[in-house]
Amino acid sequence: MSSRDESSRDDLILVTGATGKQGGATARRLLTVGRRVRALVRDPQSPAAQELAAAGAELAVGDFDDADSVAAALAGAGSAFLVPPATFGPNGWDVDLEVERGVRFIDAARAAGVEFIVFASVASFTADGQWGAQGKRRVEAALRESGLHWTILRPVRFMENYLMRGFPIDGISDGVHRQLFPADRPIQSIAVDDIGVFAQLAFDDPARFHGEILELAGDARTMPEAAAVVGGAIGQPVRYVEALESEAEAMGPEVVAAWRLGRQGQGWHADIPALREIHPGLRTLEDWLAESGAARLKALSAQE
Repeated sequence: MSSRDESSRDDLILVTGATGKQGGATARRLLTVGRRVRALVRDPQSPAAQELAAAGAELAVGDFDDADSVAAALAGAGSAFLVPPATFGPNGWDVDLEVERGVRFIDAARAAGVEFIVFASVASFTADGQWGAQGKRRVEAALRESGLHWTILRPVRFMENYLMRGFPIDGISDGVHRQLFPADRPIQSIAVDDIGVFAQLAFDDPARFHGEILELAGDARTMPEAAAVVGGAIGQPVRYVEALESEAEAMGPEVVAAWRLGRQGQGWHADIPALREIHPGLRTLEDWLAESGAARLKALSAQE
C-alpha cells in the first residue's frame, strides 16, 4: 500500500448506527470538523441517510447481520464508531445477539486493517457496573482483547428522552413526565450531540484516548427539578411522577430491576467536572433546551 493510500485509510472513519441517535450525532460532528465519514445505513433513501449524504458522508449500505456488507463497509477505513443494534422484546434484551453482532464487527474490523474503534456502550448503574449492560460489557471485553486501539464511551440517560412519545415512561404526556427514578436523588443526563463530540475528540487523538473508558454525563438534577427546568423552557408546567412498581412490572424484569436498584441508592456516577475539562462545551439541560430541545418539545406539543 502506498503512503497516499495509507493516509487515505487513516483519515476514513466508518460510522455504524449512522441514522440513529449516537451514530448520527457522531457522523454529523465528524463531518462538521472536516473528517471523512462513511456511514453504514440500511436504507440509503431514508431522510436521515440523505441528510448525511448531503452533508458529505459516503453511504455504505449494509447490516450487522450481513457479514459481506460489513466487510465491504470496513474496506479502506482506518477507524470505526461501533454501536451494534440491540434487540429488545417482551422477554427483555437479546443479549447474545447483541454480543454476536459486536464481536463479529470487531473481528471484521481487525481483518480489514482498521486500527482504532470507538465503542458506544452504556454507563454503569450498579456498584459492579453490570446491570443493564451485560451484552455491552461482553463486547467491551472483546474489544479490549482484540489487539486494536480503542476508546469506550459509556453515556447515561439521554436528554433527548424527553422527546419520546408512546411509551409508558419517559417523554412528556399531558404535562407529566413519568420515570423510574426516585424524586429526591440527582439523576445524570447527557445531550446526544455531546457523545458525538467525545467520539470526535477520540478520533482526532487516538493515542491520547486509547484505553480510556469514559462515563458520559453533562448534568445532574433531581427529576422534579429537571421537570421544572423543562417546563420553564417550553412555557408549560411539567410535573414529575415516579412510576409505581406495578407499572415497572408491566414493562418487564429489567425495568423492575432498575426500579428497585434506584430505591437502593444505585445510580450513574460520571465525573462531570472532569469531562468538562476534556470538552468545555459540555451541555447542561438548559443548554440543550436552548439549543434545540425546547423548540422540538414545543413542536411535539403542538401535534398533540
